[in-house]
Amino acid sequence: MKPGFGTLAAAAVALAAAGGFWWAFSDRPVPVDLGEVTRAPMRVTIEEDGFTRVREIYRISAPVAGRVDRSLLEVGDPVVAGETEVARITPMDPPFMDERARAEAAARAEAARAAVKLAEAELERAHAALAQAQTEYDRALRLMATQTIPLARLDAARAEVQIAQAQVESAGAQIALRQSELASAEATLIQPEARGPEARMGCCVALTAPIDGVVLSLDVESEHVVPAGAPLAEIGDPRALEVVVDLLSSDAVRVAPGTEARLTGWGGDPLPATVRRIDPAGFTKVSALGIEERRVNAILNPDTVPPELGHGFQLTAELTVWQAQDVLQVPLTALFREGAAWAAFAVEEGRAALRVISVGRMNATHAQVLDGLEAGASVILYPGEGVEDGAPVTERQAE
Repeated sequence: MKPGFGTLAAAAVALAAAGGFWWAFSDRPVPVDLGEVTRAPMRVTIEEDGFTRVREIYRISAPVAGRVDRSLLEVGDPVVAGETEVARITPMDPPFMDERARAEAAARAEAARAAVKLAEAELERAHAALAQAQTEYDRALRLMATQTIPLARLDAARAEVQIAQAQVESAGAQIALRQSELASAEATLIQPEARGPEARMGCCVALTAPIDGVVLSLDVESEHVVPAGAPLAEIGDPRALEVVVDLLSSDAVRVAPGTEARLTGWGGDPLPATVRRIDPAGFTKVSALGIEERRVNAILNPDTVPPELGHGFQLTAELTVWQAQDVLQVPLTALFREGAAWAAFAVEEGRAALRVISVGRMNATHAQVLDGLEAGASVILYPGEGVEDGAPVTERQAE
């Protein structure tokens, strides 16, 4: 007897329910991303930001206080040692005087003018006294020839002439002194508007470039009054560049002179470089997160300096602290902590297998495997909560 339609429907429902129970309680493969344990060259680097600077910068400052003329140079202009004038310093204008100060200065000038006249009158009196003494001396000589007067009278007349001559010289010196005082008093009456640019051209200090190079910066571009020691310009040779990289002090102890480096992020192809010096003293720097860090400057020499690279350019330096040509390594994204040890999930026969491994050096992408994995093994990248030891897995298909 053939089964009826109801019987077949009931059987189908029972079969579907059984399949659903099997699907619900069976182990379904977890989709994962896979990586591979490989043997390849490996580099461990320290990557930090840095900047370029001219190795020897010459800072030109004002040797005296004065007015700096407007510079004819611009940043980037070439200069020749001993020939190119970088700055010219002229005397400053006198200060303004108020009415009282000007009246006092005028009174001092008038007094000095009167003193000159007094000294001139004293000179005329001295000349008259000298003429009288000379006449007396000539008379004494004539009388001495006839033995009319004693020799002492002649000597006294001669002394009077010498005294009169000294008084004439003293009066002349007094006139020169009073004339100098008058010139000084009249100079205090000079106001700024009375001294134009042409009045300052007679006296100046010209500063020339100390080396062949280019102008790196100009502290004073327009006409400006500066004190002694004020910075005026910086000059250097842009072909002699070095790179300054500030490292964490804990990283600086891993770097030594001669360490190889690579310069990137400056706008061109990577440039090879070599560490020349590690500064012996550190400094405190506040990070972008507001954390105080102890930093140490490392000075690098680029192997080549492209013409596009200049003074003060930003770049990134990768310093190689360790490298090897044949290293067993695993992607860093496959590792996780299992207690105090490192671990990874290897894929064996379609199932995840927990492997506790021993790692050596690490860089930004891979870790050196010392024990626990073999070359060619597949490992699970970014293992999630659904991945556990013995769970079936399948490689996630790329979209």
